[in-house]
Amino acid sequence: MFDKQELEELQQALKKWEQTTLQKSLASMPERRSEFITASSEPIQRLYTPLDIADMDYLNDLGLPGEYPFTRGIHPTMHRGRLWTMRMFAGFGTAEETNRRFKYLLEQGQTGLSIAFDLPTLMGYDTDAPEALGEFGKCGVAVSSLKDMEILLQDIPLDKVSTSMTINGPAAVIWAMYIATAEKQGVRPDQLRGTIQNDILKEYIAQKEFIFPPEPSMRLVVDTMEYGSKYVPQWNTISISGYHIREAGSTAVQELAFTLADGMEYVRWGIARGMDVDEFAPRLSFFFNAHNDFFEEIAKFRAARRIWAREMRHTFGAKNPRSWLLRFHTQTAGCTLTAQQPEINIVRVAIQALAAVLGGTQSLHTNSMDEALALPSELAVTIALRTQQIIAEESGVANTVDPLGGSYFVEALTNRMEKQAYEYFRRIEELGGVLPAIEKGFFQSEIADAAYRYQREIDEGIRKIVGVNAYVDNKPITIPILEMDPNGYQRQIARLQEVRRTRDNARVGQALDRLRIACLGTENTMPYILDAVRAYATLGEIVAVMKEAFGVYQEPAWI
Repeated sequence: MFDKQELEELQQALKKWEQTTLQKSLASMPERRSEFITASSEPIQRLYTPLDIADMDYLNDLGLPGEYPFTRGIHPTMHRGRLWTMRMFAGFGTAEETNRRFKYLLEQGQTGLSIAFDLPTLMGYDTDAPEALGEFGKCGVAVSSLKDMEILLQDIPLDKVSTSMTINGPAAVIWAMYIATAEKQGVRPDQLRGTIQNDILKEYIAQKEFIFPPEPSMRLVVDTMEYGSKYVPQWNTISISGYHIREAGSTAVQELAFTLADGMEYVRWGIARGMDVDEFAPRLSFFFNAHNDFFEEIAKFRAARRIWAREMRHTFGAKNPRSWLLRFHTQTAGCTLTAQQPEINIVRVAIQALAAVLGGTQSLHTNSMDEALALPSELAVTIALRTQQIIAEESGVANTVDPLGGSYFVEALTNRMEKQAYEYFRRIEELGGVLPAIEKGFFQSEIADAAYRYQREIDEGIRKIVGVNAYVDNKPITIPILEMDPNGYQRQIARLQEVRRTRDNARVGQALDRLRIACLGTENTMPYILDAVRAYATLGEIVAVMKEAFGVYQEPAWI
């Protein structure tokens, strides 16, 4: 991309600059510290020039927006043509409370739903299960049966709204509830648009909300991929998630590499099922974290697109260009939010959201300022949504495609992250692949080491966190904190008991028996899960049948 003679001249000019202009400046004004690093503790040079990207081939490494390798974006016009989906993650307490929040957000200009479920739901328990005691509605909405899902989505037109659901272990069951609710609204499965996270690999790696052992869990994921490709063609049946890997303490490169490695493992399992890669790959989507280091995050998103396009095209032989596209949702980094001086989280979130937009995201959630203290209040979530709207309507950053493309710094970071990701791919392959690497604790130990290093840098003052170890202010917190309906738990329990009392229990028993047989066999389980859901079998009842067939996973201990 650069003339060899011009690079040699630049090399000489740079050397002269360092010996003269730079040295004079350093003598009178030394730099603030001896080493500058990214949020991932990677070194940052003082200056980047064409010498740092001298080997770059523009068409093969960057290309043009909407064309392979999609480094500069998956659409030719990106946000000039269509803004990203503003999809605020929401859920708390009962289905009624969350339904009201959804409607409020849509009234405020949100363009897609994103459902947060409470911990019992995420782990496949009904609200009244002994294991669920004390956890109702705290980190999301409780959904124990189809009745809860019907109330959650009441008066929301599912043929017009795209919905994302963040759930993994029991993802197939919750998705079935959504499909069945749409049927009751008169909406066909082929009209539904949205995403279910359904990324069980990252649960073993980072978030730990697994239920079944890896192999049957992967089978359930592939069942949803296969069923979706036939009957719910506009639905993304997996959102391959680096977000929770990063929240667990990984570096940006680990998030990039581990997420894409997981994605490629799902592709292998889909092909092994007998599916054509172009049959399901266009409906795979991704979910990334937007952390504090502005340029590192942008480089991560750009590297992800390039790596995925290359691997899908050349390693897996996908022929449909849509199979090469890495489409992703972004959420700003919850792990960076501080309980101290919560108002300044608004600034952190704005910077992170801007990185996501400049990195080419298709969908975005902005965290609320109070999330280190509680679930978001109405005031806090409105400010978070307005942050996106200001970026979209006032900042000008959506007026051109990939405005940081060609930056010596950004391109050098992108190239470095890509190279480091391939080194991780090599190490994973040497361990036998993703599942053996999980069993050996590879991912977990890598993340733990990175998290420890990051925290040590904070503790030693190497890394400054405003309000925590710099610019500390001990004034009392004055922002409003969300209070849930104190009668919500009793109302949820009463509804669950009413469902069990009024449903056709003989029909429920027959549906669960058929599901058990399917789980023990090789058939796709989705039709049987749907039958059980339509009969108002509860989440806990369905998952209990699966536990009988598949077993329950116990994570091994590593030294």
